[in-house]
Amino acid sequence: MVLPREHRLRGRFVFDHLYREGVRHHGQWMVLRITPPRNDLLRPDLQGRPPSSCRCAVVISAKVSKRAVERNRLRRLLHGHLVLRCRALTGQEGSLWLLLSLKPGSAAAASTDLLGECSQLMQKAGLRP
Repeated sequence: MVLPREHRLRGRFVFDHLYREGVRHHGQWMVLRITPPRNDLLRPDLQGRPPSSCRCAVVISAKVSKRAVERNRLRRLLHGHLVLRCRALTGQEGSLWLLLSLKPGSAAAASTDLLGECSQLMQKAGLRP
């Protein structure tokens, strides 16, 4: 599953902001970065729109797996999980930007372990469904 447009983060400046200013929460298999949104970093056509509850991105480098098929499988798995979590957060936490980065070796982890850690990191960050 791919992230719906209203929950998708895009753009170099947005990612730079998340890497510099985002609050990090580390797990065994991934890192979650969270920051309040800055609409001035979005594309001009998205700046005037009211913010959605959260916008997300998943980063999976070639260090996680050399095979693009495996990286895309992990991305789809996490996108589906994040969509459900973001819809559950609507109106509760205000708007947030989330960046989920997988660590090398996480491709060997079971899907349930990855999803469980993602939920755990979101709870650690104060995001409750």
